Amino acid sequence: MKQVLITVLESRCRDRLCAAGDTFLVENVCPPLCHELWSTIYPQVYALLNGGSLDHGDERVLFFEASCPDGGRVKVRGEVVE
Repeated sequence: MKQVLITVLESRCRDRLCAAGDTFLVENVCPPLCHELWSTIYPQVYALLNGGSLDHGDERVLFFEASCPDGGRVKVRGEVVE
């Protein structure tokens, strides 16, 4: 079964929900992240969990990097693991 590993690269989270280095393995339930960040990354997570790939320049890849919409306070990387 495919899973998406989300790694927190940087964190200045106002609610202290995550810290740099935290990891979350997503199969089908959202991890304990704030809803703003989850809403931002959910489309990429969904695509990767369902066999899709994502644009990255001229390539199609099985990972993404994203920032919290609250001024980029949290930066994450998501990648397919099996």
